[in-house]
Amino acid sequence: MDIFETISTRFSYRGAFTDQLVPREDLIKIVQAGIDAPSGCNAQSTEFIIVDKPELIASIAQLLTDRPVCKTAKGLIICVCDKTPAYGKLSFFIEDCAAATQNMLLAINALGYASVWLDGVIRGNVGEEIGKLLKIPTEKEVRIMLPVGVPLNKSKPNLKKSFNERARFA
Repeated sequence: MDIFETISTRFSYRGAFTDQLVPREDLIKIVQAGIDAPSGCNAQSTEFIIVDKPELIASIAQLLTDRPVCKTAKGLIICVCDKTPAYGKLSFFIEDCAAATQNMLLAINALGYASVWLDGVIRGNVGEEIGKLLKIPTEKEVRIMLPVGVPLNKSKPNLKKSFNERARFA
């Protein structure tokens, strides 16, 4: 699939996954896409924890009780941010993490899997608990989680507003 098809067919999948495993080689490709993303001042402030052990996935999923996408995931990619300033007092950890996440979401789609960008539901206590489970230092922040798997149900991207509704030439 070419890059424009990958972009236009990517969607946020919140349903259950099939029992088909996601090979580690594919998880490595996906995370490498995140590593290859740009980062402010090349600080590379996002680290990635790949979880593919069913018992650890289950422990994390218990923290998000109403999310079938987490309970049935065959892999979880946890994005961990270092908030250390990269340029004077400025830190770009949010932008760095977002760029890495988008690259990984596109890689997930290109490889035939599905995912959803989980952010708000893991902020605060849930993120801290995930951090404890994964032995992440407290000065770093669990920011985004991507559950990965083969979707049980077929879904389509949400309709987007037209180019003319969202863009213009100046």
